[in-house]
Amino acid sequence: MKVLALSASDVEALLPIDECIDVVGDALADLSREESINPLRSMVRFPSGDGLLGLMPAVTKSPPVSGIKILTVMPGNEGTPYDSHQGVVMLFEMEHGRPVAIVDASAITAIRTAAASGLATRLLAREDASRLAILGSGVQARSHLDAMRAVRPVTTAVVCSRSGDRARAFAEHHSERCGISIDVAVSVQEAIEGADLICTTTSAREPIVCGDWLEPGTHINAVGACFPTVREFDTRAIVNSRLFVDRRESALNESGDFLIPKAEGAIDDDHIVGEIGELVLGRIEGRTAPEQITLFKSLGVAVEDLASAHHVYQKALETGHGCEIDL
Repeated sequence: MKVLALSASDVEALLPIDECIDVVGDALADLSREESINPLRSMVRFPSGDGLLGLMPAVTKSPPVSGIKILTVMPGNEGTPYDSHQGVVMLFEMEHGRPVAIVDASAITAIRTAAASGLATRLLAREDASRLAILGSGVQARSHLDAMRAVRPVTTAVVCSRSGDRARAFAEHHSERCGISIDVAVSVQEAIEGADLICTTTSAREPIVCGDWLEPGTHINAVGACFPTVREFDTRAIVNSRLFVDRRESALNESGDFLIPKAEGAIDDDHIVGEIGELVLGRIEGRTAPEQITLFKSLGVAVEDLASAHHVYQKALETGHGCEIDL
């Protein structure tokens, strides 16, 4: 049985962010049409408490593929040569159920997560949004910088991180790479002051963004805090925002940014305006006034991984990328 193995460098070469935004948009639209099967992810925590094993299966109608992302989540890897998320995406064809590809999950996750935020920004942010604040300085900070620049005319950016050295290194490297000014802020409040695009890509467990700091007209992509007991935003920030999610079921079960304000009685389930896929389909309204604060709570769903990995797989067959292995 022949299986194509695709490395991180293969994924990065074959999955540019602008293509991935469209791929993720189609996948989330199909999910909102209920044409894909996407169970809630399963998490197995390590006995040491230092990490976990995540299992994210899905079956999609278009493309016709089934598969699973298997990865470890290791928060302690921050600041090391290793990503906090590592694993593989496995693809199976639907006619006979054969495994056809094994794809590096770190690269898929980095790009598809930012692509979902790029899609949400394209649909929700003001057209003239150009001042970007990035909280965090890791893999997702870089991919979100690229995603925001793909959909909005970003002219200036500010980065804020727990590690000042990493923030400065990020700003120096990506200022030169992107040809834009990137400053370093010493606090979250300073970073988001004057920003009309905010991406939070942190491992924070307690709120780091206060609603009182958010300016009218801001669009936010909330990417960290993907468990029910942790959050990046205080209750006021969520209450004051027009809230969109990648998948309603996931938000109702996994998002501390939503569940904690709900438990406090500040919001109910109706505070979720809808899914990004519903926006793509035109079933719901996005931003309805320039002064609104819009917030996309990203948890990441397996259909994004499968669609992105399948896109890479198809391009690899055409270009000769990857290594064929015989199982």
